[in-house]
Amino acid sequence: MDFDDMRERIATGEGFIAALDQSGGSTPKALKGYGIEDGAWSGDEEMFALIHEMRQRIIESPCFGNGKVIGAILFEKTMDGESGGKSVPARLAERGIVPFLKVDKGLEDEEDGVQLMKPMPLLEEVCTRAGKKGVFGTKMRSVIKSANARGIASIVKQQFEEGKRILSTGLMPMLEPEYDIHAADRDEGEQILFEEILAHLEQLPSRSQVMLKLSIPAQSGLYAPLVKHEKVLRVVALSGGYSTEEACAKLADNPGMIASFSRGLLQDLRHGQSDTEFDETLGAAIDQIHAASVS
Repeated sequence: MDFDDMRERIATGEGFIAALDQSGGSTPKALKGYGIEDGAWSGDEEMFALIHEMRQRIIESPCFGNGKVIGAILFEKTMDGESGGKSVPARLAERGIVPFLKVDKGLEDEEDGVQLMKPMPLLEEVCTRAGKKGVFGTKMRSVIKSANARGIASIVKQQFEEGKRILSTGLMPMLEPEYDIHAADRDEGEQILFEEILAHLEQLPSRSQVMLKLSIPAQSGLYAPLVKHEKVLRVVALSGGYSTEEACAKLADNPGMIASFSRGLLQDLRHGQSDTEFDETLGAAIDQIHAASVS
């Protein structure tokens, strides 16, 4: 797939985007969920080797290349690794899966009810390197904790400012201002978020597009205008801590949004499963998430 093929695949593909981008802070939790306890590694290199083995097992599973997964978000070390004897981005593209790269460097402390992204001084350099490896787009996450209008305005502004830097390198930015699903004021805050996103979309240059990765809204259908917006390539949903069943049920009530799940995809996979058990478990999750994404 070349870049235009990837754009078309993401814009029109009937499937979902797998989130395989757990980074340094979230890797131990991901490994524990996979059945590998903290004492199983010594140092970061061994830890990242174990998570890479898990990701390779997913990528090489027959069900992962069955057409229902249209994209995958990678951690930088995964992008630089190999699977099936090829670079991970090349192997994904070979299987019809569009590669994305997580580019954020973590979160600042909470202020005004939000956690902004930490500075990314080397963003253009990272994006250029990713583009040479065949990566189509990026993903970057910040978090909203409460319906603080000033905080939400600042988080959306930062996402779009960094998105413009990514666009300048030729990659497709996926903006992820996550709204904490446990926040009591989510109805009010998501309306503010929606209006801020609309305002910033109007300020994008003509013919420019971004992607949006958003929490499944408390009010079903809230983001339908974003799904149809000419400056939005695709709107994807994060599972946000919901189980696979909960996330899929809520996603099915929001036509046009497709999944980009991490926990919702991986929750039942275990290191000790046989290849047959692993593939059957992963395949069942893929089928369920795909059905919710195309319903």
